[in-house]
Amino acid sequence: MSSDRRRESRMKSDVVRLFQTLPHDCGYFSGRIAQNLVIDPSAPHLDAVYGLALSRGFRRAGGHVYHPHCSGCRACVPCRVVVDAFTPDRSQRRCRARNADLELRLQPARYSEEYFELYQRYLGGRHKGGGMDSPQQEDFSRFLYTEWSPTRFLEIRRNGRLLAVAVIDICAQGLSAVYTFYDPAETARGLGTFAVLSQLDWAAREGLPHVYLGYWIDGHPKMDYKRRFQPLEVLLQGNWVAFAGA
Repeated sequence: MSSDRRRESRMKSDVVRLFQTLPHDCGYFSGRIAQNLVIDPSAPHLDAVYGLALSRGFRRAGGHVYHPHCSGCRACVPCRVVVDAFTPDRSQRRCRARNADLELRLQPARYSEEYFELYQRYLGGRHKGGGMDSPQQEDFSRFLYTEWSPTRFLEIRRNGRLLAVAVIDICAQGLSAVYTFYDPAETARGLGTFAVLSQLDWAAREGLPHVYLGYWIDGHPKMDYKRRFQPLEVLLQGNWVAFAGA
């Protein structure tokens, strides 16, 4: 193949189509309407595109790589933690100490009855009435991973009993904290915080620069916690900048 044809082939392979979803109810604010931009899910080599998309503020849910694109609302702000500069605060150090008795194991992303039972209890206990609290088996796989995604499950156990699972995507740009579900009877442990701390530890060991936490939403009770992981960067007008919030 000539150099011109190779260049043309590379250019074509770098082009991906974006689709805009139809308006739908916002999952974060009652009464608001949301829309997303979605990378063509049938695009070839979506796995190769994903890392770059992550660094540009996109997020994965199942086989879809998306970015909020809502008319008149910019509440969802992409955020990531700078791994080599992260220092846990006093509350996070206490969380680590409180969970020092737990065992962590990295596993391939897959369905199991044990995972699904914990997932059901988590949604029923933490998101009751939110539309996800009666999942089917296919919902588990469809939402958490897909064939092309670079996903691993981080199991968190105590004496063999499964307490939590952190769903993590691994890219050259860093780790993406996709989702965490845990035993709702163990809320005193702060397992959500512990899962993020464990991912920061893992990223540091692997020399990865960032842990992507999805979208920060100012003042939202389920999303505002991300500001506690410092130094945090947010994506504003196409540039990653230091988080300026309190």
